[in-house]
Amino acid sequence: MEEILSALIGGLSLGGIYAMIALGYTMVYGIAKMLNFAHGDIIMVGGYTIYVVMATGSPLLAIAAAVVVCVALGVVVEKLAYKPLRGASPLAVLITAIGVSYLLQSLAQIVFGSAPKMVTVYQFGTVTFLGATVQVSALVTLAVAAAVMAGLTLFIKYTRVGRAMLAVSEDRGAAQLMGIDVNGIITLTFAIGSALAALAGLFYLLKAPTVSGTMGAMPGIKAFTAAVIGGIGSIPGAMLGGIALGLVESVSYSFAPIAPYTDAIEFSLLIVILLVRPTGFLGRKRREKV
Repeated sequence: MEEILSALIGGLSLGGIYAMIALGYTMVYGIAKMLNFAHGDIIMVGGYTIYVVMATGSPLLAIAAAVVVCVALGVVVEKLAYKPLRGASPLAVLITAIGVSYLLQSLAQIVFGSAPKMVTVYQFGTVTFLGATVQVSALVTLAVAAAVMAGLTLFIKYTRVGRAMLAVSEDRGAAQLMGIDVNGIITLTFAIGSALAALAGLFYLLKAPTVSGTMGAMPGIKAFTAAVIGGIGSIPGAMLGGIALGLVESVSYSFAPIAPYTDAIEFSLLIVILLVRPTGFLGRKRREKV
């Protein structure tokens, strides 16, 4: 019972990390209609920023610096790499995103080397909860992820900017005719997604305290998987998909016979979901205008 409870809490916290990353994917796709496969590498940039700033000994300063650097990088990437491709074919956008991803990974390896760097942000310790030993960092991750998701949902639903995002997502042309700054909304979307990636990088370091040039590759792929499972373009779907994938991963790792096949199980789940419900849990079909 204790092992199951520990696995569930760990799965929920891991799912929160995936959900925060998946929100970046799904917001950019829902509003700008493009897949930013360099999003996972924003996590890596945030991780290295924390690694550098932690030399000052201030975790709060390191976290703030990571958010600022990631937001700035997200905006720059959008302006330089993606904005010129609006209206281009999806294949051109996809190739550009992959190119940006490899560029960021290569620059990180040139600057910091290929060897992983140890990063100790903060030692939270453990607590006993219902007889199970639980990492406090997992509880903190779960609480912050829940707060971030709730805050983002309220922001989208009740603020003027959030409603503008929904309008751009539904019909970019009509939103522009109504006076909405579509370019500004898309830039803001990249900024929010990058800030969430920085937070996800922080909590990923609390779970696995090493940073490398490819640190964000697998979490990014799994978060994209979570976004597709939940319904790409749906913010609640990204949250649900992230939590579901985190639980599957944590529970699979807790059973020794299937632990080596955890990644295969997760991606098999994606295949099954796409076969049964191609739009994901909360996704919906969009009518293409011609």
